[in-house]
Amino acid sequence: MSATAGVLRLLTWNIHRGIDRRGRYDLRPIVELVRRHDPDIVALQEIDSRGHGEPDAAPLVVLTEALGSHVAEARTIVAPDGHYGHALISRWPLAPPVLHDLSVRRREPRFAIETTAETPAGRIHLAAVHLGLRIGERRRQAAMLAEIAAGSGEVSVMLGDFNDWPWFWPWRDLVRRALAAALPGRTFHRTFPARWPLLMLDRIYCRPADALLRSWTDADARSLSDHLPVVAEIQVRRAT
Repeated sequence: MSATAGVLRLLTWNIHRGIDRRGRYDLRPIVELVRRHDPDIVALQEIDSRGHGEPDAAPLVVLTEALGSHVAEARTIVAPDGHYGHALISRWPLAPPVLHDLSVRRREPRFAIETTAETPAGRIHLAAVHLGLRIGERRRQAAMLAEIAAGSGEVSVMLGDFNDWPWFWPWRDLVRRALAAALPGRTFHRTFPARWPLLMLDRIYCRPADALLRSWTDADARSLSDHLPVVAEIQVRRAT
């Protein structure tokens, strides 16, 4: 399947600041693993240039040059020696992104990246996220994400690290329940911790539900991050 057949391949992955299980910083194996799946659109979380003695945007430049020529980013932490955040990288043109501030006072800053991609399969609405760790944070963030998704076009995808911890019932799958009406399709892969995946923190949501054709993860990522990636094929235009 390909974009010309009306299908796009998307990948989301929390890359753990580019540091592998042995504590080594190296983006090359991350790029190699992502490229094996040949995605049209990639959402990466925990892109970090701090403390590596590199130019300010070097990690994102490396990732963009390898994975796609169009990028939309959210720098959630900016420091004298670099920055930290997440990004959408696409092989197809992206509209000027809108950064939605999801931050909660006294917690780590959080933003959603909203844009659209103009692809041979058609236009697709996108939102990339990396949500907070506390229940109170995610309750507020989930409500804001539902508004973003509800106001979008026919084919919409939201992807990233949702940190949706399913511990106790009234907070179980808080984000999923908030997004159920606007984005009824979703992936169901356990991605964290990567060595022994128990939790479905990394997800791809979409509308309509049947636009999600198939999805999978990649166990080879266990040595590269504490999360596994999620890959999905999305039907943007009906095949003729």
